[in-house]
Formats: sequence, C-alpha cells, structure tokens
Amino acid sequence: MRKELALISMFLFLLLAPLSHGAFAAEEKKVCVKEFDNKTKKEKEVCKTIKVHKKLEGTKIPEKK
Repeated sequence: MRKELALISMFLFLLLAPLSHGAFAAEEKKVCVKEFDNKTKKEKEVCKTIKVHKKLEGTKIPEKK
C-alpha cells in the first residue's frame, strides 16, 4: 500500500512540477547601452538580458515609538 501511494505521489509530482515553474518565472528584458571604445576609437552598443521580477505590494511595517 505504501509503495503504491509513493508511486502515485511521485507520478503526480512529475506531472505538476513543470506547471508550477512557469508561475514564478521572471520576465526577461533586453537593455542596450552605447559605450565608447578607446582602443578602436569607435562607439559600440553593448546589450544585456536582465530579469525583471514583479514587485509585490505589502503592508507597511509600523514604526517603533
């Protein structure tokens, strides 16, 4: 009985694990900045991909008296 329960729970976990990963994924945003290269004396564009997380609203912590 325990082996069957463990097998069923493992099977359900493998089915539902990929679904929960997408809920917490951060958005990716591409940011480009122009930089001047002293060596080549030319301006080049440097791009990076950054993750943007959703900010959650919360209640403010009351200040101590």
